[in-house]
Amino acid sequence: MAFASRARSRFLFLKFFALELKRCSMAHNCLQCIKYLMFVFNLLFWLGGCGILGVGIWLAVTQGNFATLSSSFPSLSAANLLIVTGTFIMIIGFVGCIGAIKENKCLLLSFFIMLLIIFLLELTVVILFFAYTDKIDKYAQRDLKKGLHLYGTDGNIGLTNAWSIIQTDFRCCGVSNYTDWFEVYNTTRVPDSCCLEFSENCGLHSPGTWWKAPCYETVKVWLQENLLAVGIFGLCTAMVQILGLTFAMTMYCQVVKADTYCA
Repeated sequence: MAFASRARSRFLFLKFFALELKRCSMAHNCLQCIKYLMFVFNLLFWLGGCGILGVGIWLAVTQGNFATLSSSFPSLSAANLLIVTGTFIMIIGFVGCIGAIKENKCLLLSFFIMLLIIFLLELTVVILFFAYTDKIDKYAQRDLKKGLHLYGTDGNIGLTNAWSIIQTDFRCCGVSNYTDWFEVYNTTRVPDSCCLEFSENCGLHSPGTWWKAPCYETVKVWLQENLLAVGIFGLCTAMVQILGLTFAMTMYCQVVKADTYCA
């Protein structure tokens, strides 16, 4: 009787051990699958950051004269934005790659928190933008008009080139009207980039030879016409970030489970 009881206990123990071993094996296989998926995802994320950083450096080196139109934020140029964005993406991607390949809970959680903070900041900016569109419009126009007074001055060749390119490509003149330039020159004159047919000192001719469309509204209409492309880009960016958050948290949970079952 005692022998049968011991045999039954041993059998139940072996059965329980086999089930735990099977569960541990399944958790390990699942972890390995998520591990390599997350590694590939973050490798692509890191490479994308490298590409953005490279474009930013290229713009800074070869197109350094093209700067921002804003007088309040002179460092807010396309090159600087790309460099900062690319650097952040590379750092986050690197943390994600190392965290995935090493199965490190601390790095995985750090990756998740950093990506979540960026996602929430982007969401906040979008909400605030739509909530205060009118105020942003007024501030932007006021700031751009203020920046016109720096046109053609020493040390502001970037802003000068930027306005020249905008007015030539969009066939517009001034922020809200070509008369914005009258306050800059203190006379009836506009930059030569406002002319229908470019020639030296053509900005001194009559208003009939200048573009009449306001640049702010023209660029705004162009953005609205390309709103679908902007929306798709924003949606894809959000989906990539959500995918990264899902991978990170799923792998973190799997690492915790594997440590629990296989300890």
